[in-house]
Parts: sequence; C-alpha cells; structure tokens
Amino acid sequence: MKLRPILTLLSAMAMTGLGVWPAQAQNRADVVLLEMHQAFRKNDAKRLSALMPQARGHVLEPLAAYWDMRTRLDTAPESEIRGFLDSYAGSYYEDRLRNDWLQQLGKRRDWATFTAQYPRFRMRDDREVRCYALATEAMNSKADVADEALRLWYSLREADDGCTYVAEHLHSGRQIQALDLWRKARTAMDANRPRAAQAAVDIEAPRLSEQVALIHANPAKYLDKRIMAITRSRKELAVLALIRLAAKDPDEAADLLSRRWAIQLSAEERNWTWAVIGKQAAQKLQDNAASHFAKVQKDSDLNDDLLGWKVRAALRQGQWPQVLSATQAMSADHRKDPTWVYWRARALTATAQDNAQKLEAQGLLRSIASVRGFYEQLALEELGQPITAPERPMALTPQEKAAALINPGLQRALYAIQLGLRTEGNREWNYSTNLHTPGGMNDRELLAAADLACQRQVWDRCINTSERTKEVIDFEQRFPMPLRETVVRRAGEIRLDPAYVYGLIRQESRFVIDARSHVGASGLMQVMPATAKWTAKKIGMTGFTPDQITDREVNVAIGTGYLKLVLDDFEGSMPMATAAYNAGPSRPRNWRKGPVLEAAIWAENIPFLETRDYVKKVLSNTTNYAAILTGQPQSLKARLGSVGPRTSPVAEASKDLP
Repeated sequence: MKLRPILTLLSAMAMTGLGVWPAQAQNRADVVLLEMHQAFRKNDAKRLSALMPQARGHVLEPLAAYWDMRTRLDTAPESEIRGFLDSYAGSYYEDRLRNDWLQQLGKRRDWATFTAQYPRFRMRDDREVRCYALATEAMNSKADVADEALRLWYSLREADDGCTYVAEHLHSGRQIQALDLWRKARTAMDANRPRAAQAAVDIEAPRLSEQVALIHANPAKYLDKRIMAITRSRKELAVLALIRLAAKDPDEAADLLSRRWAIQLSAEERNWTWAVIGKQAAQKLQDNAASHFAKVQKDSDLNDDLLGWKVRAALRQGQWPQVLSATQAMSADHRKDPTWVYWRARALTATAQDNAQKLEAQGLLRSIASVRGFYEQLALEELGQPITAPERPMALTPQEKAAALINPGLQRALYAIQLGLRTEGNREWNYSTNLHTPGGMNDRELLAAADLACQRQVWDRCINTSERTKEVIDFEQRFPMPLRETVVRRAGEIRLDPAYVYGLIRQESRFVIDARSHVGASGLMQVMPATAKWTAKKIGMTGFTPDQITDREVNVAIGTGYLKLVLDDFEGSMPMATAAYNAGPSRPRNWRKGPVLEAAIWAENIPFLETRDYVKKVLSNTTNYAAILTGQPQSLKARLGSVGPRTSPVAEASKDLP
C-alpha cells in the first residue's frame, strides 16, 4: 500500500469524525447516543425511535440502530429485520442482531428460517444458538451431533431452551443415553444449580423431577426417609442427595455412602459419588480428601472437573502416582491444558522407573515452556531455563498501522469506549479482532490493532489483543507500564517491588482508570471504599475522602500501601499476600494451615476458582514485569517459595487488616 492512499483515508476519517476521540459527549450527536443508551437500558422503544433520526450519520449509527431494532425485535416484521441486516451488512451489529433473531427463531421453532439464516452468522459464539443449530442438523441430515451437544449442555451453568431442546431431541432419538442426562443433573447439583438439575431429570424421569427441589432443600431428610432404592432413577436421586449433602458435610455424606448406599449403587454411581465427596473435602482442605478419592475404583468414570480435584488432593499429600493416573484419565482436550501438562510431567519425573518416562516428562515440559503464563514459566524453570523478556518482533510498517487505523469496527469500538460506552466498545473490538473473519486476525494484524489501542491508551484492549498472538510476543504491548514514574516512585518509598505492583494492577483493572468491580472496588488497584479509608489512616494520608479513590495518584498510594501491609502480615509471601488482596486476609490465613507445601501446589489448591486464577496470573505477570524492569533473568519459583503454618513468633502486623 502506498502512503498517499493512506493519507487520503486518514483525511477522510478526520472529516467524518472518526479521528475525534471524545473523553465525554462533546456535541449534540454524542449526547443523543448517550440518551439512546439510557433508553435502551430501560427498554424504552418509543424514546429510541424518536431519537434514532438524530443519530443518522454518526460514527456509532450502527449501535444506535441496533438499540432501536433490538427493543422491537419481538414485534418487528421480518422485512424490517432483513432491512437492518442489509443496511449494516458486514458490521458487528448485523451479526449481533442476527444472533438475537436466531435465538427468537429457535424459541419459536421456526426451523426453516433458522436454517436459512444460520450460515450467515459469523460470530458462532452463542451456545444456545449453536444448540439450536445442532438440533436442525440432527433433524435435517440425521447428523451425529451428540458429543458436541453434550459438551455445550454440560458447560451451561443454568438450563436454557436451546441446549435443553437438543438434549430432549437427541434423547428421544436415543443418541444420548440416560447416564448422560443423570451426569448433567449431578454436575448441576454439585454446582448448586437445582433448576438445571431438575431440567435434566425432567427429560429422563419427568414424574420424579419435582423431588430435585426437595433434595436440594434438605438432602439429609430426603435420605432418611428412603431405606432402599431399587430402580435406576431412585438410585440416581439418592446420588443427587449425597452430592448435595457432601457440599454441606463431606464426612456425613461419606458415612452414609459407606454404611447404607454403597451396596445399592452401581460401580459408576459409587465412583462418581466418592469423587464428589473427595472434591468437597478437598475444597475444604481436609486431610481425608485423598482417602475419599482412593475409593474410586475407575478414574474413567469421572469427568474432568472431578479428576482435577483428585489431582489437587493428591498433590497436597505428595501422592504422585495418583496425579499420574488422574491426568491420564482426563479428556484429550483437558490434558492439553498447561496446568495438567505441567503436573503430569512432574508426576512422571517423581515416579520414573526408566529413562523413557524421564524423556516423556521432558517432552511434556518442552511442549508448554514459554513466558506466556504461570505453568509455562514453571516449565521453563524445570528445564533449567530462566525467564527473560523475548526479543521484540519486527516493527510494524506504516501500512500495517494504517490498516488498523481505518478498520471501521476498531474505530467504532474506540469511539464508544471514549464516549463512556465501554461494554459496547469492548464487544465490537473483540468481534473485529477475533470473530469477523474465521480464525480472527493474524499475528501481524493483532499487533497492529493492539498498537492502535496502546496509542489511544485503551490499555485493556491493547493487552487482551496482544495476548492473542500465536507465534510472536510483544512484551511492551502485553505488559505496558502506564504511570511508570508514579508506580516506581511510590513502590520505592515503601520498599515494595514495582514489578509486583504492576503485576497486580494488570490483573485487577488492566490499567482502566475508572474501573469499578461488581462489589464496588474502584480504580487502578481496585480498592474497596472501607479498605481505602482504613489504609489512608494507616499510611498517614490526611483529609482522604471516598471520591478520591479514582484519582490515579491517590489510588496507587492507597493500593500500594495496603499491598505492603498485607505482604508484611504474611511474612513476605507473595502467593499468600496476593490471595489476601483478592479474597481478604482471613481466608489465606486458614488456607495456610496444614502441611508445608511448595507454593505452586498451595496455589493450585485454593478453593475459589477466581482467587486461584488470580494468584497464578498476578505472580506470572510480576515475573515478566521484573524481566522488563531489570533486564535480568527472573525466577517465578523464587517468588513462590513455600507455604505453611505461621512460624514467626512475631505478632501479625495488622490484626485488624480488612
């Protein structure tokens, strides 16, 4: 591409407003968009229709038109829907509305129109719509779609019409079996999702499905009233009750299973129930979790979630043969997860009887070793390689940068974000980079899109986009350092590693200054109001008021101050301090009780998925930031250390630590 056409395009963009980046509404058209956003949130179709003419010609006209059309989708004639799709063909909002329309067509069972429209749906990221599509494939071509349908249905937290419909259809055609339905009910009950459990039971045993609510409300009472279970359905209901009871009291569930129910259940039912009891005990960090899992006679009877908890319980007890057998039983896709690749390699090394097993372990480590994440970094170190910042890829050309700059989806996304419509902007950005074309953008296009976001200081899109590259890594994009002078200075003043601060901010807010969590945490370091007030007093910040928490300087000062207090309270342990920052200090104080563990094992056994993921990502980030800041090789293992009961005779630094 020559430079003159690029300049011509940029000039045209400036004339149409695409080069203007409003920090807030700066003209009447922007105000109209914000008014329409409020009307859409209130489902005010009349107000949207009245405002829509004023949004014509605006950069975000497709978004405004989508809001207007979406509120009337239930009643709009098909010709108007098709008119919208034609008018905004190729855009995110064409695909977004087609997704919504496909959902409606599925609910209406209008399979002819659904079948005609689905091939034009580019995103293909809606599970319910995909389930409807699988149902049409099964009806139209008699295709074998059972495996994919079950995978989608199992992954849903709550029941929906599409995946429930395809499960019913496939069950009536004997493409999925009773055990498939009962396993869905078991996983739903284990996840405390009684409605999803009841929906599954209703397909297989509709006359008994009402008992699911009774089981969920009081499993012990349900089991007390039943001495024997003769039929398959009655046995499965007993399994559901034992699963529910295990969530409250794993030991009571284990006692009941041993004394009364084990002899009545099938081998598969026993294995699953013992595994759920083991999982619940493991999540409570009970020492007997591994012994419950030891009663499982056949690992292949378990799903990947239960096998994962079997691995975690075995790791706490140093039972490497059990780690090996459980990882072997995982599904092929699950075994590729770096978490289980790493621990399988460690188990092979620990149990190796010959050189072939050692070579297999080395091969597994090499397959994941990189700077991309927690277990990838640990794999590097297991292979004796330090963690260093990779060389930057070849610089982007002016043509590559210009292609990102004139991408209409990226332009609309950035405009929406700058206007305060971050959710809408993020969705269109993700669509433009990931879903608009099959497979998404290639590596060079992703780097150019990330560069555009970085230049606009939209750091979360910069990071998320750069992380998607497959063959190359640009560390400056993936690990940016906004407010470097402020962060480094403040960290130095309180003797806190600035890499740790950056690693935490990157995970907390992705450097979004006005970020606010669903629980009320605010700013770069996502500090809760009460915590901010307490910390301000502790660090001597006078005159602090809650409205200051989104000020970047104040947020960094309070966030780093609190992090330092937490780190001191946990005797300098980054894993425990990180867990405390996310889940509060009382929980990791309890989680550290028990055996002294290498911190990677301790982190993998954190009961909460969010905190477990958070700890691993923050420490991985920290190690990479340290490599950038120091220019020296780094060790994640050194930062992890070990975790166990408190050994210091010194009193805790802050007993009132919030």
